[in-house]
Amino acid sequence: MKSSPKKQAKKQAEQKPEMPLGKINYLMIILGAAVIATSYGAMYLEKEVDGIFALFISPFTLLGSYAWIIFALLYRPSASKKGQNQSS
Repeated sequence: MKSSPKKQAKKQAEQKPEMPLGKINYLMIILGAAVIATSYGAMYLEKEVDGIFALFISPFTLLGSYAWIIFALLYRPSASKKGQNQSS
């Protein structure tokens, strides 16, 4: 016998909503933010506008880090991996 629609709605309301981002997403965002902070810090320590780091290294690390953070926000693990993690 199937349960009534009210009971089904109550069960769905009791379930915790799933977080939009997982643990791996937050770790990737933290890694990207750390690289950004390190890159800006290295430019500050170099104290030259025309320095090697400010002209050649930092632009690539900054662009890469911002792209990495965007990827981290959009990344979703595959359903098979998600199911394996929940059963363990």
